[in-house]
Amino acid sequence: MSLNDIRTMLEASGLPVTYRSWPIKEAPPLPFICYLVSYSSNFMADGQVYYPIDHIQVELYTRHKDLDAEAAVEAALALPWQKTEEYIDTEECYQILYEIEV
Repeated sequence: MSLNDIRTMLEASGLPVTYRSWPIKEAPPLPFICYLVSYSSNFMADGQVYYPIDHIQVELYTRHKDLDAEAAVEAALALPWQKTEEYIDTEECYQILYEIEV
């Protein structure tokens, strides 16, 4: 699955989506989604990468706890995911982090 496929999947949530971050002063109002490849965990065989595996972070940002936005992201993700949540004091928003591997 390519990064374009991930983007298309996330756009099905109906929320604004970008890779890594929005340009300065161009972020849409919350909620929105950022996604990025945080690292790879490749399958190795015979001293080479036999099968590449990317670890993707899907970050949902919301002003308040937004169960509808979370449900939209979770419905759009067609892959197994793990979820964590954090409140970012300096930004006064929640970050819901979904981790997937492709």
